[in-house]
Amino acid sequence: MRIENSFIPVEGVGEATERRLWESGVTEWDLFSGGTIRGVGATTAGRIESFIDEARERLDDGDSAFFEDAFPSAERWRLYENFRGTACFFDIETTGLSQHRDRVTTATFHRPGTSELGTCEPGSRSDAGGETTTLVRGEDLTGEAVREQFEKADLLVSFNGKRFDAPFLESSFDLTVETPHLDLMYPCRTLNLTGGLKPIERELDIGRDGPELTGRDAVRLWHEYERGDDRALETLVSYNRDDTVNLRTLADEVAGRLHRETFPTVDA
Repeated sequence: MRIENSFIPVEGVGEATERRLWESGVTEWDLFSGGTIRGVGATTAGRIESFIDEARERLDDGDSAFFEDAFPSAERWRLYENFRGTACFFDIETTGLSQHRDRVTTATFHRPGTSELGTCEPGSRSDAGGETTTLVRGEDLTGEAVREQFEKADLLVSFNGKRFDAPFLESSFDLTVETPHLDLMYPCRTLNLTGGLKPIERELDIGRDGPELTGRDAVRLWHEYERGDDRALETLVSYNRDDTVNLRTLADEVAGRLHRETFPTVDA
């Protein structure tokens, strides 16, 4: 589902009115003529026209922040299809859960569209599936490096990143994360997909390249690396990268399912 299918950001348009528009054949902005539609009064029709005029310009400009503000929080998954190619999927590993006592050990950033843009940055992996960059504490994990990753994106995608990853990075590196952020934990809950990222991956049959590990294993691996085991760092980085790259598969699946539930009148 694309932003252009949506009318719910308009004042006076709720789920019922939006569905009436779709059922009347107005399934995208270009099909709205401002004529008489059951349940849509003249005032609301005028607001819809004004919204479409501004939203077209904002979309042409790639202004994802405008749409994050415009959409109700439960409907922000609708931004995904439009900004998928310029999204940054991210995940961090830490030595614990406290932003004040613990440290970020690795941070991975995945971009699905960068393989079409030319040469990858140093330290990155690029293939037909996009580009994945992992920053490691004590090597290249700095506030500036994290800031650069976020600033290049129109949309951040995480799992529980609004409550954990983003605040942890902000506290650790004196950052302010302002890029629009789609936290997949919440649309997953809408689909009754609960229990954390790993159980959801298993339920959706999303595989992993590396071994099955947990957050506790990630802490152990970091401490083993600090004691001189370089292979432990390799395993930790692989685990962090699997977490991050799989977010893309999860986002595709979740957006597709929500599309089919929300917008059944049009082929997915």
